[in-house]
Amino acid sequence: MSDTAEVYSDPDKTPPLAQAIPLGLQHVLAMFASNVTPAIIIAGAAGFAFVSDEKVYLVQMAMLFAGVATLFQTVGIGPIGARLPIMQGTSFAFVSIMFGIAATSGMATVMGAVIIGGVVHFALGSVISKLRFLFPPLVTGLVIMSIGLYLIPVGIKYAAGGAAPFQMEAESFGSWAHWFPALTVIVVALAIKFYTKGTLSAAAILIGLLAGYVVAYFTGLVNFAPVANAAVFALPEFMPFGFQFEWGATIAIVLVVVVSAIETVGDTNATTQGGAGREATDKEITGATYADGLGSLVGGLFGGLPNTSFSQNAGIVAMTGIMSRHVVTISAIILIISGLLPKIGGVIASMPLPVLGGGVIVMFGMVISAGLNMLTEVKMTRRNMVIIAVSLSVGIGINLVPSAVQYVPGVGKTLLTSGLLPTAIIAIVLNLVLPEED
Repeated sequence: MSDTAEVYSDPDKTPPLAQAIPLGLQHVLAMFASNVTPAIIIAGAAGFAFVSDEKVYLVQMAMLFAGVATLFQTVGIGPIGARLPIMQGTSFAFVSIMFGIAATSGMATVMGAVIIGGVVHFALGSVISKLRFLFPPLVTGLVIMSIGLYLIPVGIKYAAGGAAPFQMEAESFGSWAHWFPALTVIVVALAIKFYTKGTLSAAAILIGLLAGYVVAYFTGLVNFAPVANAAVFALPEFMPFGFQFEWGATIAIVLVVVVSAIETVGDTNATTQGGAGREATDKEITGATYADGLGSLVGGLFGGLPNTSFSQNAGIVAMTGIMSRHVVTISAIILIISGLLPKIGGVIASMPLPVLGGGVIVMFGMVISAGLNMLTEVKMTRRNMVIIAVSLSVGIGINLVPSAVQYVPGVGKTLLTSGLLPTAIIAIVLNLVLPEED
């Protein structure tokens, strides 16, 4: 192997800094919007005011602990970490569940479930290979699709003016003043994605959000109060939202944890295949899962949301062919510095909902597309079509008609109307009990 090829394909080698730093920034740009968006959505579900310190704090923790969890992956601690160029960030998989929990039970319950989920996620590292049979492409594709389908209405509501009842009842809801910046985000993001290459293309959503932000500023939608009120530098607080245990919320988060762990297995394999042309080793998969769990656990103790590996960054590794984990360590350092500067969180938190709506319409749509892409690996026999039909019909159907389970008490109703959980459970059970067709 030539020296140049070795530098590119060996995780322990580092390209020259003049190349490594821009590559590290490219990884950050590719995941930045997706990383902070869940924090903004959950802040809204929890009832935090648009200009609240709590919202800024959630955004700040999304950046800080994405960086910390990425260091767990790239640098590692003992058996923890794949020591591969795997980028961690706040997981969309948990958003639908946390949205319902935050709205009905509050952030203390969310954080209690997140912390326990992190412990379970960490423990899965030692047994993850034995659970993979529960999540073939048929089940995983359905679960990912249901996440996107559940969240799409949230994106539309944000683009039209907001998801809270008082926002949807306002006269301005659905007005051109809201839709214009949202559509600007979509048009600019698509133009950048398909008519540019390299770093610009990878950061298409982020650039689209910036364009929408500018439009919203000139139309009077931007409120800079979160920036003015934010400190210049701040360390994270221990359990800022408190800790409350509820069985239903915890079980829901733990079930999604299993899905997230399986997703990390796939991203780890995608990274090694794309960067080095090989399957990930059991040691790498185990270490990646440990890092996933530890990142969520430590983040949860300080008010962060669950994290997972980011598939788009595995795509960057495949696109560039640069397998160096130290490149992604640079990305982690950039995120940690950003997370310690609340002014940056304030700028993000000041983003008007219609601008965010334009971005998440694209992002949530891509989640659905990712699920569809996984289902293309599945042979469409009558058995598999029945599993798809029943799982989505019940899971999404109850979500669209929540009054159908109005007599289910407490968090149970929230879980049934999440779209994700019923779809996942039905798909897993039917896949296990229905006989294969010849």
